[in-house]
Amino acid sequence: MHERQPEIEEAAVPAARGRAIVITSGKGGVGKTTTTANLGTALAMRGARVALVDADVGLRNLDIVLGLESRVKHHLLDVIEGGVTLDEALVPSKYNESLMLLAAAQNREKDEVPTEAMTALIERLRERFDYVLVDCPAGIEHGFRNAVAGAQEAIVVCTPEVSAVRDVDRVIGLLGNRFKPQLIVNRLRPQLVKRGMMLSVEDVNAILRLPLLGVIADEPEIIITTNKGEPLALRRDGATGAAYHVMAAKIAGEDVEAPTVETRDSFFGRIGAFFGGKA
Repeated sequence: MHERQPEIEEAAVPAARGRAIVITSGKGGVGKTTTTANLGTALAMRGARVALVDADVGLRNLDIVLGLESRVKHHLLDVIEGGVTLDEALVPSKYNESLMLLAAAQNREKDEVPTEAMTALIERLRERFDYVLVDCPAGIEHGFRNAVAGAQEAIVVCTPEVSAVRDVDRVIGLLGNRFKPQLIVNRLRPQLVKRGMMLSVEDVNAILRLPLLGVIADEPEIIITTNKGEPLALRRDGATGAAYHVMAAKIAGEDVEAPTVETRDSFFGRIGAFFGGKA
C-alpha cells in the first residue's frame, strides 16, 4: 500500500548500548509529543535511563508537556554548535531523575540542524542512555530527514481518521524498512467506533499494516494532565497510564498483550477506494 519513496540513507554508526527511536506522525496535532513524554516516563519508571530529544525546531513543546518550560536554559542547537556541553543542556525530569530532556530551539529554523551533526549527537546520547526518544517534526515537512538521523527504530502515531491514516502512509513509505516502524493508534473513541462513525484499530491497520504497539483512548484526563505538565504515565493505576506502561514493556522486549478494542462491521470498505482500492 505504501507509496515507495527514496528511503532515508542508513547512517554508518558504531553499535551502542542505547536504542534511538524516532516518534513521528503524518501530521501535527495527533498527540505525538504527548506520546513521546509518556513513553519516556514509563520507560524511566522501569529503571531505564531515558533521553527525550525535541527535534521539532521552531515548535518546541516537549518541555511544556513535561512541565519543564521554566527550566530550559539551552537547546539542541546550542550543543550542536558547541556553545554549551551536553550536560549543560540536558534538563532532568521533575518526577524521575532517570529521564532527561534535550529541548528544541524555539527561534531557529529546521534546516539549521545538519544531518551529520544530528547523527553524532544521537550517538553521544546512545552512549549514556538506554533509550533515546526523538520527537520528530510531523509529516514529511522540511527537517524530517535531519530529525530522524541517527535513529534505528520508529514509532508512528496515528489517529483513526482517514486523512491522518493517509498522511501516515506517506511517512511509512519514506521511512522504508530500515526503521522497523511500529504503530500507536491514538485518540480512539470506542463509542464512535461502535456506531460506525470512526475507523477502528483494525481498519487503520488494514491500511498501514504495521505491528501494533498500543492503543490510547481519547480521554479528557490526557488534556488535563498535559496542561499541568504531568505525564499521564505517572498514574499507572489508570487505564490510559497503564496502556503507556504496557507499550513501554513491549519496547523493552517483554511479551505482553496489547489492549483489546471492540470491533464492529468495518466501514473500511467504504473508504477502500480512497487508498487505492485495497479492502
